[in-house]
Amino acid sequence: MVSGPLLLVVFVISIALLLLAIIKFKINPFLALMGVSILTGLGVRMPLPEIAENISVGFGNTLKGVGIVIGLGIILGQILAESKAINAIASGMLKRVGNARANLALTLSGWLIAIPVFQDAAFVIFMPLVRQIKKTTKKPLVSLVASLGVGTIAAHSLVIPTPGPVAVAGNMNVNIGTFLIYSIIVSLPATLIGGVLYAKYLEKQAYKNGTDQDYPDEEISGEDHVEMDTAKLPSMTRSLAVLFFPLILILVGSIASLLLPEGSALKPIVSFFGDKNIALFLGVIVGFIALKGYFTKSTNEIIMEATQSAGLIFLITGAGGGFGTVINNSGIGQYLVDTLTTFNVSLIVLGFVLSQVLRSAQGSTTVALVTTSSILGPLVASTGLSPVLVGLAICAGGIGMSLPNDSGFWVLSNYSGLSVKDTIKAWTVGGTIVGLSAFGIILILSVIPNLPGLY
Repeated sequence: MVSGPLLLVVFVISIALLLLAIIKFKINPFLALMGVSILTGLGVRMPLPEIAENISVGFGNTLKGVGIVIGLGIILGQILAESKAINAIASGMLKRVGNARANLALTLSGWLIAIPVFQDAAFVIFMPLVRQIKKTTKKPLVSLVASLGVGTIAAHSLVIPTPGPVAVAGNMNVNIGTFLIYSIIVSLPATLIGGVLYAKYLEKQAYKNGTDQDYPDEEISGEDHVEMDTAKLPSMTRSLAVLFFPLILILVGSIASLLLPEGSALKPIVSFFGDKNIALFLGVIVGFIALKGYFTKSTNEIIMEATQSAGLIFLITGAGGGFGTVINNSGIGQYLVDTLTTFNVSLIVLGFVLSQVLRSAQGSTTVALVTTSSILGPLVASTGLSPVLVGLAICAGGIGMSLPNDSGFWVLSNYSGLSVKDTIKAWTVGGTIVGLSAFGIILILSVIPNLPGLY
């Protein structure tokens, strides 16, 4: 097989081919990842049977670790959307913080809801409320959309059980509860920086320049303004309880497994209920029971709708794992680590940069996170770095630099009615600020000694 600097050439060409296939030729990411995996194996002169085996093993090992969590997470998100628990959380948050702090309410609501619900879907569901807030508070639309947008993309990129962060945690082989704790520590303050501080800046600029006059209420695309009928919604408390129930089980299980002594009769019980698969399964059951009275569809219909969107996610996640396995078993991975060591470049920095490049180049956060973590995951152990922090850096890289090749860019633009220019201000710049803020927090954590669970 190929060795030395030529491995790095093959790696660069592989990434370039992946981006070219997705961007230029509009090939589905699953097919692009499969094709590039084969070409990469051929490029390093890997025996044909080994190429096929590496793709298959990588695909299976990746889904073995994260497949159930992704599936159950999508079902939980569908439950919250169908019961309108999402709306209950948003309206309850706004009621508690007041119209004057509408940006804070939208940022926190978007962050919370995008944990189990896909970011695009969360944004579409929230837009009627955003329009109503604009009508009531007279706040500039670009500011409100920025708050909602950065809240949803931050959780979508950093917080389990969305597919990208789940795949990253699996590929990094870290405790998912520990990863969840630190993802919250990293993402929440970074989200507030983008969703509140930056949104306030946009608000001042809009007032100063009078640019919000371009978007009067009646010209916003979509449905007419409607008051949300809160009488038909579940309570905010009930909705948050369903959302947090599986996350709390995971956190309690992780913490208890660290604190309880070996041989404790309670430890295996807590570990069982805190297992990510069991916790999400119980969360789905609790969701169906607690929110049953608010469904307009049958349980089976809700599950069917959720699984329809899950299929492609499974394929992309598995194919990303196959590509990563080919990269690492070809020798490219180890050569990359050796080269970086020579130039004193940390995998934390590389994880953020590579994920950011892939995200901006081909548009999909999930593809960027799965691909980057599949490549770097097996390399972390030999560096002595924290796999949790490397994983979080990869997730942070998937937040910003959303360009018009990202479907989320157009979902936000079309449903909000913002021009491309203001969509870039609210979404692209806002998300990039959140991603850089999250990366800064990760770098701070990396120099703090003896933080529990990181190594």
